[in-house]
Amino acid sequence: MTMNTPTDLRPLFDAQHRASRAQIDVPLALRRERLLRVRALLDAHGSALAAAVQADFGVRSPQLTEIADLFVLRTLLSHTLKHLPGWMKAQKVSTPIYLLPSHAYLQRQPLGVVGVISPWNYPVQLALAPAITALAAGNRVMLKPSELTPRTAALLAELIAQNFAPDEFCLVQGDGALAAAFTALPFDHLVFTGSTATGRKVAEAAAANLTPTTLELGGKSPCIVDASCDLAGAALKIAHGKLLNAGQTCIAPDYVLVPEGSETAFGEAYALAVAQLFPTIAGNPDYAAIISVRHHERLQALLAQAEGAGARLQVLNPGGNSADSARQMAPVLVFDTTPAMKLMEEEVFGPILPVLTYTSLDAAIQYINDRPRPLALYWFGSDNAARDAVLARTVSGGVTVNDTLMHIAHENLPFGGVGDSGWGAYHGEAGFLRFTQQKPVLVSSKWARGDLFYPPYGKRFDQIMGLLKRWL
Repeated sequence: MTMNTPTDLRPLFDAQHRASRAQIDVPLALRRERLLRVRALLDAHGSALAAAVQADFGVRSPQLTEIADLFVLRTLLSHTLKHLPGWMKAQKVSTPIYLLPSHAYLQRQPLGVVGVISPWNYPVQLALAPAITALAAGNRVMLKPSELTPRTAALLAELIAQNFAPDEFCLVQGDGALAAAFTALPFDHLVFTGSTATGRKVAEAAAANLTPTTLELGGKSPCIVDASCDLAGAALKIAHGKLLNAGQTCIAPDYVLVPEGSETAFGEAYALAVAQLFPTIAGNPDYAAIISVRHHERLQALLAQAEGAGARLQVLNPGGNSADSARQMAPVLVFDTTPAMKLMEEEVFGPILPVLTYTSLDAAIQYINDRPRPLALYWFGSDNAARDAVLARTVSGGVTVNDTLMHIAHENLPFGGVGDSGWGAYHGEAGFLRFTQQKPVLVSSKWARGDLFYPPYGKRFDQIMGLLKRWL
């Protein structure tokens, strides 16, 4: 496995920078051809990539990687290839009367070199999705994947090197020191997906170069269960969203708010849902392992601290066998939490779901609004007035109503955070525009009368300004 050093980065960046400046106008045919190379890579090596992900996690089924990584990328590629010609076209804009008969438009151009720092939880999707969108926008891409999935990173490095010149698209491998050097490069745009704490460091490093960033962070995404909902159906969808990849998903429900008095009923419905999805935990390939011993120990420490402070734990292990030895951590519901518990201060990022109660919808909304704005919000119920109140009075990166996670699968919806959960969005045309300079162009007509506004000012100027004021 070839690991890069910080000194390797600058020559790679400089090569991409030179290439991006030498070919500013990147034609549609070349952009499409690059995307088709990525598609061919996935088609030919999807099974090998799924096997690498499984090896990195210890337990994670190829089917999970197929749906959560590869299928998402295939739909992204299909959507992008279909719409790319329209996205690339110059966009006409209307011209105000005082500039007529001139005309104006927005010319869409590549930014140049885009850096991507991707996480370990969906190591193929979250590495290649922003890269695909940046390539579609005509950029060069440097990718730094997580060191916690080394087999996946090594295979991606090999496949990218086989299909792309280094000055088009390259992957570098290394630890935190390499990541720090990577963020210090003067990219034209930098994409980071990961924790809020690390995102702050990335933003600080990028600011030194005035590098614009897209930060896809996380946070504590709430799930509101309204009294009007079908509890059994809601519990199944919440369990699926929470336990996909064993909760190691940035938009997983982090905690659930249920009407006071319904916590027992919710716990029973959630337990049935877990048993339906995962009849066993230990040895079940569909139930992913926690990525590392360190992350597993962190989750156990969160539970121990909460229980020690008075929380009640409901461990859900339908098969009954101990799974912790393989880092397959059984799902846990946590009741009677307090704000001081670390579990309620940090993003969980695991199969632990705190269950909170609320006495009124206003109280639930207030609880959410008193905390940093989340990456995602979920609401379950049939009361449209309550739903609309939640949508109108809360701010989050995205929302799915009566399900979890699914807004991320809609290619016409931008995906991104707000506030502490990040900034900037990609997916679909929103992502294309994120990695594009929309250059405003005004083409002045020979009949344009800009000279009417030239000095020396006098009576004619005052008459013209008076006329314009009446039109405005």
